[in-house]
Amino acid sequence: MKYDFDRIIDRKGTNSLKYDFAAERGKPEGLLPLWVADMDIQAPVEVQESLIEAAKHGIYGYSEVKESYFEAVHAWMKNYHDWEVRPEWLVKTPGIVYAAAAAIHAFTKEGDGCMMQNPGYYSIGQVVKDNGRVLVDNLLKEEDGYFMMDFEDMERKIEENRVKMFILVNPHNPVGRVWSREELQNLGEICLKHNITILSDEIHEDFVYPGHKHIVLAGMDERFRDITITCTAPSKTFNIAGLQVSNIFIANPDMREAFKKEIDKTGYSQLNQMGLVACESAYRYGRDWLEQLTVYLQGNLAFAREFIKDHMPGVRLIEPEGTYFLWLDFRQLSISDDELDKLVIYKAGLWLDGGRMFGSEGSGFQRINMACPRATLEKALTKLANALKER
Repeated sequence: MKYDFDRIIDRKGTNSLKYDFAAERGKPEGLLPLWVADMDIQAPVEVQESLIEAAKHGIYGYSEVKESYFEAVHAWMKNYHDWEVRPEWLVKTPGIVYAAAAAIHAFTKEGDGCMMQNPGYYSIGQVVKDNGRVLVDNLLKEEDGYFMMDFEDMERKIEENRVKMFILVNPHNPVGRVWSREELQNLGEICLKHNITILSDEIHEDFVYPGHKHIVLAGMDERFRDITITCTAPSKTFNIAGLQVSNIFIANPDMREAFKKEIDKTGYSQLNQMGLVACESAYRYGRDWLEQLTVYLQGNLAFAREFIKDHMPGVRLIEPEGTYFLWLDFRQLSISDDELDKLVIYKAGLWLDGGRMFGSEGSGFQRINMACPRATLEKALTKLANALKER
């Protein structure tokens, strides 16, 4: 099947967080939104059809999954990521941020340090702080627009801040790095040395560009597997985030039981019926769709790269190795974050994610979601370029 990713679909009036809640989020109405991480692209036809078929039944009671669900998830992880998972490792949750909260409760105490690499994904960082843990920044090193792990900073701060958990985001959101085997090896060894649990958020694992390969940390070494909670989901890959289903893998049985106990404390049991249906269908039938989408996103990236070079002097694209985000560097323009936010919102008429949302290290940056029809991306970049010219 040939998929039409150029098709523009009107999402307004659908209770879309991305399109229908500008006023509630303190923004003017009518902005073109490229902020939150969902796509303006329909899920695979096979997923749509499986949901329609399930909805036709008319009874939406408590649901669980049979063997076929794990078989689909197992095949995806094996074929796409060279990782052999076992049924007993799997714990299903409604989302990765929810899973992060459960892990934080299970493996740390109030006042303990949880380390994240910044600029970093703000939702998990907020969960750390909301639960009375100390968020410890392991700042990424930047050299000429390329971000790297800083292992000296990592180990020093681990020793100084009673760090008990390391939160890895791979591929990294927002800078787009796909961490190398050597980087992951160094990280794993440091965490083993200091008896640190690793929460590995791998939700963007399926979006990796040519020349790079996503490596599952827990699949590298049995020692790493024994200290890692690996968080995966079909939600970003197949644009089904609203159906709330994630697959969390914990090989260590003691850790798994502690994690499940924290979920039990919240009173949560069966997942959304439609999320389970969509997940199995996506992993069974969605590979061709994803491969075509990845090529399309590479085209969006190439278009953005040339557009920024030709029409936005002083703005630098941080070249992504994975994810569907553009991390744009405005620092050469010598403009404050407040001024930049106002320019984006009131001059360009765009709703983006300002860099400061990802920590102070994101100052001077903006994140753009490029998982949309190319015409939408072109419109957004044109509006941004025009606003910069008028400045």
